[in-house]
Formats: sequence, structure tokens, C-alpha cells
Amino acid sequence: MGTHEAGALHSPGYGGVSAVPAWLRPPEDPNALLPALWASTVHRGAGGALHVGGVDVHDLAREYGTPAYVLDEADFRARAVAFREAFHTAFGGRSEVYYASKAFTCTGVVRWIAQDGLGLDVCTGGELAIALRAGMPPERITLHGNNKSPEELRRALLAGVGRIVVDAHSEIDLLTGLVEDLDTDATVLLRVTVGVEAHTHEYMSTAHEDQKFGFSLASGHAHDAARRIIAHPRLHLCGVHSHIGSQIFDTGGFEVSARRLLELCARLGAETGTCPEEIDLGGGYGIAYTSEHDPLEPKAIADQMAHIVHKECRGLGIDVPTVFVEPGRAIAGPSTFTLYRAGTVKDVPLDQGAQRRYVSVDGGMSDNVRTALYDADYSCALAGRTSDAAPVLTRIVGKHCESGDIVVRDEFLPGDIGRDDLLAVPGTGAYCRSLASQYNQVPRPPVLAVRDGHVTTLLRRETEDDLLGLDPGA
Repeated sequence: MGTHEAGALHSPGYGGVSAVPAWLRPPEDPNALLPALWASTVHRGAGGALHVGGVDVHDLAREYGTPAYVLDEADFRARAVAFREAFHTAFGGRSEVYYASKAFTCTGVVRWIAQDGLGLDVCTGGELAIALRAGMPPERITLHGNNKSPEELRRALLAGVGRIVVDAHSEIDLLTGLVEDLDTDATVLLRVTVGVEAHTHEYMSTAHEDQKFGFSLASGHAHDAARRIIAHPRLHLCGVHSHIGSQIFDTGGFEVSARRLLELCARLGAETGTCPEEIDLGGGYGIAYTSEHDPLEPKAIADQMAHIVHKECRGLGIDVPTVFVEPGRAIAGPSTFTLYRAGTVKDVPLDQGAQRRYVSVDGGMSDNVRTALYDADYSCALAGRTSDAAPVLTRIVGKHCESGDIVVRDEFLPGDIGRDDLLAVPGTGAYCRSLASQYNQVPRPPVLAVRDGHVTTLLRRETEDDLLGLDPGA
């Protein structure tokens, strides 16, 4: 984890203020929006307020309140289609793009995903329930998870889920018993720990050996598990799966991952006559949270990964398998911003005569815990108007009883921001509502989909009645 906020005020930075990232500089125009950070329809209207999907943020705040997650439906769906088309073209039709629902899911989003020709990854019974309620074809669903319960596996088998990702020898035992009891078959992917660690935050890295996911390739466990599955008449090993991390900005790690997965496939084909016909390379593609980030476009990702897979298959002398990928953040993340209303504004003196401006908003770590949990960085913009005031180094904080309740650690914002100003934090479509809590008994915000001047409530705002409804003593 990063340095605790209370102790992070002692390194040199902008204007004497410590802990300011090296990439952050005062903007030439504090009212300008960096396109890479915002959904495609977001712009400033004639009055200076942000518009998204043809709707003014003042109208959103007035009708739906703040904080609120505001999702640009056209942007979300265009990103999903861009991934599907890019991989289809790069792999000559031998690819599948499955949306990783853990990034953000609800029945409305699942219906978009189904309509736009993608599959869906789920990793809990709750995510599976949403997918089935939304009408996602079960054969287009993959069930993940390192500790799937017997009830979750039974439900997946009865529903006809297309693939189950097997994660442990005990799960093979459990699945074997279930297919025999239910007199059915199961199509499975083998989760493989390929020994590749993406260069990202430790808590988001999922392919090094010392972790809870999958079968180790280096130890031989993956090979042994694959042979067990192939030997069982009711378990069908369709492919192998890996995931190497999150917020990845190049395809170098995928090259090593693909090579090791394909080597395992070739070995199994030579030994058993069954060469898995699918490899799932996972997701983890990065997005721009701040001006520091420069993510790849879907076409570049697909083209580079196709080059990698074809090269490795030629070297091994095997047919090119069907390639699955699982973007979640790269679709949902940039499509959404969180709309807040400012409250308390104060200047806090630091050392060497410097000071930091703190702007408190009506949400915080309950609607975006990533800053506290992952040491993540975000940007922010004055949303309700423009300003001619000089930019001031500002920290956006929440209303919770925690010193680490920080939404945006450092940003240059106009110096005249005051109470009731609307602020917008972009890039909050992934792992913000999904990780949201009711900390301090703060109800979770709504998710509003905006398109062509219309607003659809994907998830309504929680109320105090919702909080009390879980309390039998209330």
C-alpha cells in the first residue's frame, strides 16, 4: 500500500506542497476537458456547464440529486462494440469478447452486452443471478471464482452456463460429483497461474505464483489438473485461462502468458490427443484516469495480441485456437463520471509557507474506495460552470469519518470553487459502484444512463429506508 495520508506530507513537490505527482502541472485553461478522460458526448455547453448525452448536469443534479454516477450509454456501447470488432478482425473471426461484469453490472448493462454481441463473465452467484434475470443467453456466460459454492456450481449447470473456470483440485472433485448427480456435462476452462506479473499495484496483480487464483504452471499442478479433466467423461476441457493483472498499458505480459498457455496446450495434445481449442487471455487493459495515462486503443490491443498468438502457434506447430478476452474496466471505466456537490472548502497550511486547499464533497470513499484501497489517482473538473479564477492545487475529500477519505488526491481547480458548486470526477465507471459501501450509513448513489437527451435509472439511489430495512430491530 502507499504511504498513509497523514504521513505523506514531507516530499518536495509543486510550490513547496509535498506528495504532488511529477506528471501534474497547472493547466493552461482550467476549464478545458482532456478528451482521454471523459466519455465521448461530454462537453461544456453554452453556459459552461457539462453536458452528457444531451443533458445538462444541473438538470441531473436537480432531478436525481448528488452524488450520482452518470453513465454515457452511447460511449459504453461503442467501446464494447469496438473491442468485439477489433478482435474479430484481428483473429479472422476466431475470437470472443466477454465483458467482465465485476467492473460494473446491472440488468440494463447485461442487456446492452447481449444486444451488442459480447459474452459475459460472472464470478459469484449474485452476478450470475443478474445475468440470468437480464436474459443473457446462458451459453454466452462464463462462471469464474476461486471458491465457488456447490449451490453456485449447481445453478450454473442447471442454467446451462457455457463455461466454468476450474480453479482448484477440490473444485474438480466438487464438479465431478455434481455432473454425475445431475446427469449432465460441464464444459470447463482451466485457470492457470502462468508466473507473469503485470506492472501494477500489488493488490491487483493476479498471475504471480503466491496468490489464491488457479493452478501453478511451474509446479506442474496445471498439467496434472488438465489431465484429470480430460480423463473424466463428463468434463470437457475446452481451453485454458489466465489473467495477469489490471491497468496494463502494453501487451508485453500477454506475450509471455500466451506462450506458456499455448505450450501447455501443445503438450496436452501430444500426450492425450486432446489439444484445448480455446485460450482466454483475460483482461486488465488500462484506461486514462489522469493525464499520466496513455492507454492503447482496442484495435492496437487486438492487432498486437493476434501477432503474438499467431507467432507462438507457428513456433509450436499447432493450430491457432479461438482467443477469448475479458475487458471490463476498458469498457465501463471511461463511460462514467461521478457528479458531486461541494460543501466545506478550507485551506490547510503545510510546511515552508505552502498550503493545500481541501474541498469536501457529498460522497467519498463509500462511492469510490479505489483511492484509499489502491492508492489510485483521479482527475476532477468544475462541472456546473466555467471560471476565470487562477488554478489552485486542490484535494477532493469525502464526508466520511476517515482521514484517508480522499477522492482526488491532487488536482488543479479554479480558486473560486465554493459551497454548492458541482464537480465531476471522470473514469468512475469501473470498480466504483461495484466496490461501493454504506460506510457511516451513507446510502449508495444512483447510476444514471444518459443518451440522446433521455435519462434512464440503471440503479436507483438507496434511501435511509433501505438501510433500516435490513435492521430487524428498527
